[in-house]
Amino acid sequence: MEQVGAYDAKTHLSELLDRVAQGDTIIVTKHGRPIAKLVPFREDTLSEETLIARFQKLRSGISPQGLSIREMIDEGRRL
Repeated sequence: MEQVGAYDAKTHLSELLDRVAQGDTIIVTKHGRPIAKLVPFREDTLSEETLIARFQKLRSGISPQGLSIREMIDEGRRL
């Protein structure tokens, strides 16, 4: 990963974007400290199946601690 100062990044942004489009990752620094990361764009689309699988994984970690669904509903109504 290459590091580029903020001034140079501003001056050569078009060139940096061309490199990122080809797969490079570039860290932009200011006074030697990282402040941004230029990475190739990736479409983050989740299918319905992926969302369902994530929900089921999350749900599997929840334990009712010996309560029935009816008891949990009744407890929720009391609050």
